[in-house]
Amino acid sequence: MTAAPRVGFFGRLGSGNLGNDASLEAVLAHVRSEYPAATLDAMCSGPDRVSARYDLLASHLHWLHAPSRRSWPRPVAMALSALRVAAGLCIDAWRTASWVRKHDVAIVPGMGVLEANLVIRPWQEPYSLFLLALFGRLFRTKVALVGVGASAIPLRSSRWLLTKATRHAHYVSYRDEYSRDAMRQMGVKRNHEPVFPDLVFSLPTPELPVQLRTVAVGVMAYWGSNADRSRRQAIHDTYLQAVKEFVRWLLDTGHEVRLLIGDHDDEPEAREVLADARQHWIGGRPAPVDFRPVSTTSALMSRLASVETVVATRFHNVLVALACVRPTLAIAYGNKHRALMAQMDAEEFCQDIGELDVERLKEQFLALQADSEAIGRTLTTRVRAHRELLAHQFAELNTTLFRPWAATKPAGVNRATEPAPTLHNVAATRDSAKSRI
Repeated sequence: MTAAPRVGFFGRLGSGNLGNDASLEAVLAHVRSEYPAATLDAMCSGPDRVSARYDLLASHLHWLHAPSRRSWPRPVAMALSALRVAAGLCIDAWRTASWVRKHDVAIVPGMGVLEANLVIRPWQEPYSLFLLALFGRLFRTKVALVGVGASAIPLRSSRWLLTKATRHAHYVSYRDEYSRDAMRQMGVKRNHEPVFPDLVFSLPTPELPVQLRTVAVGVMAYWGSNADRSRRQAIHDTYLQAVKEFVRWLLDTGHEVRLLIGDHDDEPEAREVLADARQHWIGGRPAPVDFRPVSTTSALMSRLASVETVVATRFHNVLVALACVRPTLAIAYGNKHRALMAQMDAEEFCQDIGELDVERLKEQFLALQADSEAIGRTLTTRVRAHRELLAHQFAELNTTLFRPWAATKPAGVNRATEPAPTLHNVAATRDSAKSRI
């Protein structure tokens, strides 16, 4: 055993997705606090960004991390692409094996790594996750999928890779019951499969003065899922048109709009909505709408904490808004949105992106505003409870992953000495109490 744990963080980190980076920040803060002597690094999508922002030595997740810039005739380009993918699969297997065997613990921090809500190729994250878990078992490295999201995976190859990865992992916890149940339906049932709140709820949030009648509208580059490739453009355009119409209505009804994104890929869509809003504005002053790209979790939190209401699509925009106790309306592209809103007792403020109705969105927004004080009180209670549950999640990681190095932790209360509460048993207790009233 090494004198201090060698811990690696693995996944689509540093890629420009703020939600993924927020999950990394949550687990990284815990590991650094509890095990200050630990050797830390990452294998991720954006190693330069992760190294600079989190002071971690980092390497690329995929050998084939950039497309060829040479222009070829289509048949030649397709053949070369297939060859590059095949070479990448072999090289990534060797690179991942070499990385895993250098670690005592390898952590996938949160993220929807077991989901198929958006476009995903089997040779990308599913294959990487499979390699991580497989080599973790071979080299006795403890691979942990911590607070991850999951969904039913229709593509057989991706489903096989991800279910195998989940079975091979040393530890798995889910961020909602839907994720756990989705994996069970695909045949993955572990002896211990706890459900805890999303890791982002453990991060500190800013307390800022709220500017009245300000609305943050989260815009996303949404193109559907793998099953929607034949109509991806129509899906994208329909969604974006609905957002434009809603933003115009907000401005016409006297609100100030702050557009935001949760991934750098969303910026073109946000700028298109901004241009449309300014073009249709007929007031005598500049249109009260702006867009300032954010690239860090703290900047996103500051942006959200100071508005009165939030309407967002990308999951972690919704999540961070709720963590900042902002009354929020979610435009859902997956069951993870509905599960999150249900956890916060806000199911009625969620609408499916595939059936997005602008008139209904307006009605939901007005109802959200009318009941904002009561909603704020409920969110405050839920966020506090989620933080307490996540303290038990981190205590469970100490016990499950880091027991040999327990002596290096600061002295304090060990919350893992009794069974940890989870979202599942807390919800059951709450429902039981309601039934007795």
